[in-house]
Amino acid sequence: MKSILYVQTSNDPERQYSPLVLAQSAKMMDIDAKVYYLGQALQVLTPEASRSVKIGTFPNLDEMLTKTLEMGIEIYVCEASKRMLGWDAVTLREGLKIVGAATLNDLVLEADATMWF
Repeated sequence: MKSILYVQTSNDPERQYSPLVLAQSAKMMDIDAKVYYLGQALQVLTPEASRSVKIGTFPNLDEMLTKTLEMGIEIYVCEASKRMLGWDAVTLREGLKIVGAATLNDLVLEADATMWF
């Protein structure tokens, strides 16, 4: 099975939808899709922040994340980025996997393609 890793590096609301829409599309095409959040992108992953991001007629970001997880697409969060933001006590929305920085290297090496946002 082919695989694509989508890496989100931005907290810009308008850049939040593409990796999730593409990951969902890949899954429907029988492509193994994974999403990885890095750096400032973590700022949209608190329950409050994810519910507040809504662009155009798309569902809010929290609903997009829920649908992505329900489709069986794993969403990873960089633990080092969480520490960089000083977020030791911050709770991110449910369902996300907090992983070490080396995991991104492993995921990139395993994927057939990567897309960075």
